[in-house]
Amino acid sequence: MRRLPVYLLLDTSGSMSGEPIEQVKNGVQMLVAGLRQDPYALETAYLSVITFDSEAKEVVPLTELTAFQPPTIQAKGGTSLGAALSLVADSAKRNVAKTTATDKGDWRPMIFLMTDGKPTDDWQKGLSRFKQEKWGIIVACAVDSADTASLKQIAGEQGVVRLDTSDSSAITAFFKWVTASVSTSSKSVEQGGKEVTGLGELPPPPKEIKVVV
Repeated sequence: MRRLPVYLLLDTSGSMSGEPIEQVKNGVQMLVAGLRQDPYALETAYLSVITFDSEAKEVVPLTELTAFQPPTIQAKGGTSLGAALSLVADSAKRNVAKTTATDKGDWRPMIFLMTDGKPTDDWQKGLSRFKQEKWGIIVACAVDSADTASLKQIAGEQGVVRLDTSDSSAITAFFKWVTASVSTSSKSVEQGGKEVTGLGELPPPPKEIKVVV
């Protein structure tokens, strides 16, 4: 079976404390619950959660949806975005099956990154490591005053979206859109053997989510 790896890279720095981090927790649970209702996602999608604050942690390794347990997430410390990029690249290299002359590997991973601030570590070093791996679609979500210039270097000119607030409606809308996006990609690979490669192939973002141009 060819898996569709989905990585969530979630900012858990101190600025996310309070309602924002609670809404992120709820969003992850909502994402998993929604995908469990989708037969295509159940067949192909595997989900991993990587958090980054003063350090980056893979709090959930790539896991099939039926076995996924929501992680304990707390907001504290800085914004080690570079460490998160290195960690997801190392995870993908280790866990995503490569295509060989005799076997089809996994589909290229989908990346959904959410941050509300500027990196506090050597994020360019992490970006260099990140770019060594092969990815499918990459979506970076800037919350509030997050630095979109650095996110464009990660996700490309067409891969950055913004939430103007970190309230419950905005973060809920983001995770609902991620759910729909993973469902769309799962159906595409299952029915047509074709990976989703750009925002234009995903469901239109709701009004709370603005594409950064």
